[in-house]
Amino acid sequence: METKQALRRLMALRKEVETPEALGRLSAGIMARLEAHPAFLAAGTVLLYHSLPDEVDTRAFIRRWAAGKRLLLPVVTGEELTLRLYRPGEPLVKGKFGIEEPQGHAFTDFASIALAVVPGVAFDRGGHRLGRGKGYYDRLLPRLSGAFKIGVCFPFQLLDNIPAEPFDIPMDEVITSLETFPGV
Repeated sequence: METKQALRRLMALRKEVETPEALGRLSAGIMARLEAHPAFLAAGTVLLYHSLPDEVDTRAFIRRWAAGKRLLLPVVTGEELTLRLYRPGEPLVKGKFGIEEPQGHAFTDFASIALAVVPGVAFDRGGHRLGRGKGYYDRLLPRLSGAFKIGVCFPFQLLDNIPAEPFDIPMDEVITSLETFPGV
C-alpha cells in the first residue's frame, strides 16, 4: 500500500494532464449528480466548500442554490475550520490558502446540518478520504455526526484503497462524474 504522501503526489500528476476545460466538464457532471441526489434535495442546511482550481468546481453551484438552501462554507481559522453562512451578494475574502471565504459570525448549530459535501485529494470505494494533510476536515467531521456526508471527486481521484486511521470518518457516499457509490 502506498503512503498518503505518495498518493498525494500521484493525484497531483493525474491532475496535471487534465485541461481546465476537461476539469470543468467533469465538475459539471459531478455537480449535476449532486443536485439530483435525494440527500441534497431534502436538505435545508448544506455544508459545501468554495473550490480551489484543482478541486471539483462548486462556485456556480453555490451561487445557484444560495437562495434556495442555507449554505455554509468553511473558513480556515488557525488550525480549525469554522463554518459561516454564505449570503448571496456579500463579498468573499481570500483566506489563508487563497480560498474565498464568507465573513460574519461562526455557525455552530452543527446538528442542523443535513448534508456535508466534502472535497478530497482522493477517495476509495469504502468512502475513505485522502485530504491535503493538514487535518482540517479530520477535526471538523466528528462535529457533523448527524449530517449525511458526500465526498466529491474526479473519476481519476478514485483509488482502490486509501490508508485509513482509526480517527478517519468515511463518507456515506462518493460522487464522481461517472458514478455514485456508497461509502460506509
